[in-house]
Amino acid sequence: MAESSVKPTPLLKDELDIVIPTIRNLDFLEMWRPFFEQYHLIIVQDGDPTKTIKVPDGFDYELYNRNDINRILGPKASCISFKDSACRCFGYMVSKKKYIYTIDDDCFVAKDPSGKEINALEQHIKNLLTPSTPHFFNTLYDPYREGADFVRGYPFSLREGVTTAVSHGLWLNIPDYDAPTQLVKPLERNTRYVDAVLTVPKGTLFPMCGMNLAFNRELIGPAMYFGLMGDGQPVGRYDDMWAGWCMKVICDHMGWGVKTGLPYIWHSKASNPFVNLKKEYNGIFWQEELIPFFQSAVLPKECTTVQKCYIELAKQVKEKLGKTDPYFIKLADAMVTWIEAWDELNSSDAKPAKLPNGTANRRIQKPVI
Repeated sequence: MAESSVKPTPLLKDELDIVIPTIRNLDFLEMWRPFFEQYHLIIVQDGDPTKTIKVPDGFDYELYNRNDINRILGPKASCISFKDSACRCFGYMVSKKKYIYTIDDDCFVAKDPSGKEINALEQHIKNLLTPSTPHFFNTLYDPYREGADFVRGYPFSLREGVTTAVSHGLWLNIPDYDAPTQLVKPLERNTRYVDAVLTVPKGTLFPMCGMNLAFNRELIGPAMYFGLMGDGQPVGRYDDMWAGWCMKVICDHMGWGVKTGLPYIWHSKASNPFVNLKKEYNGIFWQEELIPFFQSAVLPKECTTVQKCYIELAKQVKEKLGKTDPYFIKLADAMVTWIEAWDELNSSDAKPAKLPNGTANRRIQKPVI
């Protein structure tokens, strides 16, 4: 019997956008075609807006460059980083979907130990659609996975779990190391595939990597601000970390969960450790104060929305971290600007076409059928 030409409908096809920050042609999408081509892509072009970014035929996408960002946000565009992958969060802001998956353009399809290609997006969706267990650790990790369950001694009152807001995926090959570790271990590669998903416990922070990440935009989207980094800023490469710390404090407050582990992607390129050291230098010192700050941050019960939580967090950043460096006063102001811009673009009376001429920045190709 001939194989059917009808492709199965991807999970959440009409409810998820894929956000990709880039400065180069997106040839890497060819490898992802079987998994991505039926989804909508939001591409955020960093750097020179006059440069033409080529996208392989057959993908449904919209592409925004810096000129588009400035036109859409006006003065509030100052909160979107320039010459840094943190610009990806603009894609979160303009999306109208419930879920977001974001991936870097140097990440390829990984294979599991049996040699089968990993559908990272499908695993992220499974993570997001099943509950998390932040209040009590299950020693079989994610009890909602097929073949797993709650172990003896797990309280029945907690077995419903909580809504999952974020799914944090991992990487094979090039590790996500900071510059000092890169310099000490230049040849190290991550070859260890761990077949596990677990919930990050309540009250515990973690280093969130933005290269293979999915989240429920309707729930936690306003907190997924990738900082103010890159051009003109005294620090870089802490954009996803910043978002992760803020997001986790807010998820803990709101009663939502965060999962980490599967899926893996293949991280193909190591960035220059000397360039990275220059970007990270201040952050390496600052993080020793940032972590205790976030560990002790308390949000009042009046913070009943993510926006209220984030504004309160920005206030505490200004008050407590502003003494560390004036940059944090600037960052706190950018956090507030980010929320204002988010609310403007996502309010119920916001116009669907966010551009003066309606279609100036939409470069869309329908998938090949």
